[in-house]
Amino acid sequence: METTFLLFPGRHHVLTRFQAEYLQRWPDVTIVWAVTSANHENTKRNPVPYHRREAAIERFSVLTGLRSVVVPVFDTAPTERFAEVTLKNITVATGLELTPANTVVACSTPAVAALYTALGFAIAGVEAESTPEPARPWDVLLRLAAGDESWQDLAHPATVDVFDRYQLVESVRTVVNDPVVGAEGGLTATRNYRTYVEAFADSAARKWQQVHRHVRPGRIVDIGCGAGAVLELADRDPALRESDLIGVEIARHLFEECVHKKAQGVFDNANVFFYRRNVLGGAIFPERSIDTTLTFALTHEIWSYGDRWESLRRFAQAIYDHTAPGGVWINSDVCGPDGRDRRVRLTLDATDGANPAAAREDLAGLSPEEVAAYVGGLSTRARLDQFAVDFRFPFTYAPAGDAVELTLGAAMDYLTRKDYADNWLSETHEQFCGLEYADWKSLLADVGFEVDPASGTSRNDWIIDNRIAPVASLAAPDGTPLDWPVTHVLLVARRPLNT
Repeated sequence: METTFLLFPGRHHVLTRFQAEYLQRWPDVTIVWAVTSANHENTKRNPVPYHRREAAIERFSVLTGLRSVVVPVFDTAPTERFAEVTLKNITVATGLELTPANTVVACSTPAVAALYTALGFAIAGVEAESTPEPARPWDVLLRLAAGDESWQDLAHPATVDVFDRYQLVESVRTVVNDPVVGAEGGLTATRNYRTYVEAFADSAARKWQQVHRHVRPGRIVDIGCGAGAVLELADRDPALRESDLIGVEIARHLFEECVHKKAQGVFDNANVFFYRRNVLGGAIFPERSIDTTLTFALTHEIWSYGDRWESLRRFAQAIYDHTAPGGVWINSDVCGPDGRDRRVRLTLDATDGANPAAAREDLAGLSPEEVAAYVGGLSTRARLDQFAVDFRFPFTYAPAGDAVELTLGAAMDYLTRKDYADNWLSETHEQFCGLEYADWKSLLADVGFEVDPASGTSRNDWIIDNRIAPVASLAAPDGTPLDWPVTHVLLVARRPLNT
């Protein structure tokens, strides 16, 4: 039987002049373009979205006079049955039954060609048949990314036209080339990074479980990634195997740990990158270049070490600007209670440690070990007095019988920080309860995000039951007992598609 179809599988980000010349050798067949990784875009392996690839192929077909059928093939996990999966996709999408009797496979990649050979198909080698071998499509795309304008001499006019009309040249360069970032110092010199890394490693699985269903594949960046624990879990997610995973961390200790992990082969995905950058320093990525931004326990630091609302709004705007339309910012952090400014009475245990006559003013001059030993030896009630001295966000409190009266936000800032003796001078430089949920919704709407219904607040009952309730109780000013408020927030903020 005569050949009726020429199956041309590939990602087809760039079409070349050589391909046009080669395919002219098959004038009386239908070219079936199986566009693989069709559900992936905006990554190093797949920088061009499928619908732009399809547009270029259709334009190519018109200009060359070739009869084409374009079929999207979604990404699958590596499998020896990839050729069979592709053929079944084509049948489902078009009704065409491609068999060794009516089809030749055009493929220059030996490993892929071998899969079709095993099914009995004849192979046309395309670039592999020519001597010297011409530039392959990916080579042409890399020239484009490098700023080498000779790519236009090698690419077919159909690709050049689509890239020009849809302004794809700069977006491809942005995706393929790593962002250039500078080195900055850590936010605080007093943090015990060993403790910090251990805490984040222990909580990474819980964090990922909380957010993974909201992640949009593509370019995924974890800002304030710590030692990369969450990205390790993202790396193991089969749905994200074609995504770029990017970690940004300011602290040298944590950044170096990320780089070490990558060098040791912890990550299977080749497109995992780490950059050291101060997120308070402005934009990190180009506009509309990121599909998912993850931030865990970060935004309270931006609030605390920057100019509070102004810095946080500037950060939110930068996230919005670098988010692709339809992309998402997922933020998990501590949160102030609703009505954080209302007055409450806080009763604290004074029998579980020392009660000096006055709080010390000289902790900054002690070693971390001395600070930890001193603070750790104070009673819960005396530790409040020390917190009031060291906390960078002044608050007032007054005796009220056996209790003290203060705002609910100040009470929760103390109670959620009182057990961090190892990092006391670092933790007392940060405010957990600067914003409540209503403030967050207002901020996100102000910069243009839409707040997904999955967003909301929660209370860490383990902390309440094990750290707070045994040594403290909360009441209204009239003595009416109050339940413990929320402690955390999950924000799923999407950039609208039409922006």
